[in-house]
Amino acid sequence: MAKIKDWPAGERPRERLIKEGPQVLSDAQLLAILLRTGSDQANAVQLAIGLLDQFHELNNFANLSIKELCSIRGIGPAKAAQLKAAFELGRRSLVPPLSQRIKIHSSQDIFRHFSPTFRHLKKELFKIVLLDQKNKIIRDVLVSEGSLTLTVVHPREVFNPAVRDSAASVVFLHNHPSGDPTPSSEDRELTRRLVAAGDLMGIQVLDHLIIGDDQYFSFSDAGYIRSPSPRVAVSEERT
Repeated sequence: MAKIKDWPAGERPRERLIKEGPQVLSDAQLLAILLRTGSDQANAVQLAIGLLDQFHELNNFANLSIKELCSIRGIGPAKAAQLKAAFELGRRSLVPPLSQRIKIHSSQDIFRHFSPTFRHLKKELFKIVLLDQKNKIIRDVLVSEGSLTLTVVHPREVFNPAVRDSAASVVFLHNHPSGDPTPSSEDRELTRRLVAAGDLMGIQVLDHLIIGDDQYFSFSDAGYIRSPSPRVAVSEERT
């Protein structure tokens, strides 16, 4: 087995990246740079090629847990942590910074802003997005992880961040790991309960989005959340 350090300088992934830029490298070569070293049977590039062959797509590999990564021959806790950190940085880089106080005009705005966070996840996440009086994002809060149920996502816990931050309105987000954003009967019942709780608390629920693979379902656009008055619903406000 030839070690990468014994390769000609012009063929080593790290040296090529420094000289020519990351765009010239294959997924396996970029992954090899993150791995840094190989195993006792393969160098870092060979290990990376084997991993991509095993998991077929980079996204499938990127979404493995630390425990799953450590179960792969040649990857220990240190390598697993490096990989998870790199993949998370890449995912976060796709999300516009909230410091810009992004204003939400439609469900498409919400989807474009948050879809990188939910893309290719293997488990369900449920988030609440807090908005001010001008429909600008204050922040988003993770409410729960795992399969959604009416007991796990309790209205009292969901609205606590909105009360603390004096949010004027909220948008709910969760994903379907299957990629199909079609709402289940439980999704519909959960939305109904959350909207009713928001009405009682004086916090307007503008929308609930279910995010799938490059597509989404909006309860507001579909007419399941009525347009409030006198404020305009997020799906209708265009100014």
